[in-house]
Amino acid sequence: MPKQKTHKGVKKRFRATATGKVKHRRAGTSHLQVRLTAKRKRDLRGTGVLAKVDTPKIIEALARNSY
Repeated sequence: MPKQKTHKGVKKRFRATATGKVKHRRAGTSHLQVRLTAKRKRDLRGTGVLAKVDTPKIIEALARNSY
């Protein structure tokens, strides 16, 4: 039976924590920030935590044993 492979696109975008949460980079931070307010830019700093409902699908794509 073939091995389950890690989804490389997901691996580049998400990271699982030890407690099972999934961290991700926030959208809208790479360019065109002149139009954003200072408050919005502050809020976009760092990483965000993925919603619980989406977490199982991402964990499965990471192949559980690769984090």
